[in-house]
Amino acid sequence: MNIILIGYRCAGKTVVGKRLADRLQRRFVDTDDLIESKEGQISDIVTSRGWDYFRAIEKKVIEEISKEDNLVIALGGGAVLDPDNIVNLERNGLIIWLMADPGVLRKRMNQDPRTFASRPTLTGKGAVEELDEMIAYRNPFYDKAAKIQFDTSALDVEAVVENILTVLKEKIGRI
Repeated sequence: MNIILIGYRCAGKTVVGKRLADRLQRRFVDTDDLIESKEGQISDIVTSRGWDYFRAIEKKVIEEISKEDNLVIALGGGAVLDPDNIVNLERNGLIIWLMADPGVLRKRMNQDPRTFASRPTLTGKGAVEELDEMIAYRNPFYDKAAKIQFDTSALDVEAVVENILTVLKEKIGRI
């Protein structure tokens, strides 16, 4: 079974996912990294080919990666918008939503150089400026897809990982 981490930008999917994979001795996969390794930077893809092209690539990557087993997968923030992605991932995975307070996300975004270098704006307003609008839009998708939710606002990476491991042991027994 795969463990899939979803959530908005800077909620902790990649950093938590890497640490969780290490603790579980599983391979970690970030779908955005896979896309970039095949197609180039996401911001360049979106600028030259558009969001629809990016989402089509993302869908193919998710379809392929969801066929594998015993992975920890970090999805791009908008991957949950396509119901086919969720169907594919749920066949062999448990979806966990990492969420955080918008103020915390804003702070993390401002401290993360990728926010402005490689993460394209979703609405044309700028990554930080569009945050509240995009969270309001995406949260119902995250909520519908996730079987488990964790608020990462006040926790460090190790605490989030420990909480996830505890819940996984309760939900699925041996992990």
